[in-house]
Amino acid sequence: MTNRRQFLAGLLATGLAPSPTWADAGSPSYLSAAALPEGGYVLCGIGAQGDVLFQIPLPDRGHAAAAHPSRPEAVAFARRPGTFAVVIDCIGGKPKAVMTAPEGRHFYGHGAFSKDGNWLYTTENDYEAGAGCIGVWDVRAGYVRIDEFASGGIGPHEIKRMPGQDVLVVANGGIDTHPDSGRTKLNIATMAPNLAYVSEGGLLEIAQFPHDMHKNSIRHIDIAPDGRVGFGMQWQGDGEPAALVGLHQRGADIQLLTAPAERQRVMQGYVGSVAFDHSATKVGVTSPRGGVVQIFDAAAGAFEQEFVISDAGGIAAHRDGFIVTTGHGELGQVTNDQLSLGVRRPLAWDNHVVPIKV
Repeated sequence: MTNRRQFLAGLLATGLAPSPTWADAGSPSYLSAAALPEGGYVLCGIGAQGDVLFQIPLPDRGHAAAAHPSRPEAVAFARRPGTFAVVIDCIGGKPKAVMTAPEGRHFYGHGAFSKDGNWLYTTENDYEAGAGCIGVWDVRAGYVRIDEFASGGIGPHEIKRMPGQDVLVVANGGIDTHPDSGRTKLNIATMAPNLAYVSEGGLLEIAQFPHDMHKNSIRHIDIAPDGRVGFGMQWQGDGEPAALVGLHQRGADIQLLTAPAERQRVMQGYVGSVAFDHSATKVGVTSPRGGVVQIFDAAAGAFEQEFVISDAGGIAAHRDGFIVTTGHGELGQVTNDQLSLGVRRPLAWDNHVVPIKV
């Protein structure tokens, strides 16, 4: 695989090869950041069989990544409150560009490409103003930042593009932070999380909670083919939250996915990642703190199953179920109500496994 990638990289350098595709990088199905035992960091391409196709060095700890919709190119984002993102040629395994957050901004670890792949959108914190913004980067010009617009809230974290259109969904966590205070949360008493539907033309719609749930920070999202947004939350209040998982579709109210009290308590108020399965009938969430994966029926809005997986982090649709990564180096699968954990690799997977959709 390495020799083939090097051969293709050489052809591309001489201009003799056709435009490359993800197949030229080994046809990875997923991207995930990981830490190495010796202390380095990498971005990995993962195949449909759970095999690691490539490992590309990163300058520091990565969080999530964005896959270009047609080219074998990925943007790896620093864990928040990081100020860098690395654009990687996944055939040659080399950085193409380094994106640096403007002065007064930091990234939140996530980004999304436009439908045509010509623009990249990044969630950012304008930390002096205490406001969220979306950075706009010109891909064709070499990932140059050209604009920004409001995220529709405070603390924008994950961002995804709606299917078939250039409407973006932003999980505004509602939590104000400032680099001078590290990761200290500065506004818990007044936080107001929301899901915002935005475009470069402005704010299109906001979905938010009633006041008694305003301490439930919306952090991670996935989108079904019909436009339903599944989201996971992180509870910042006292006592037990009403729910940690929800669904939303534009024009409707938020729907909470409920679990028995003892099952919800296991999550320790923390969802690390969320995903629909391929049929969009189930929603899976992870809790690295609780060491579990929970599966919900998306139609009934109810808890179905729980699997104990220590330090479960990333989750994404896979075959008839889900692929799950752990901080211990496992790539597990939840299929047909069964959990299987693969061989433990010398990689500590970060919180997200990102599907490559081409």
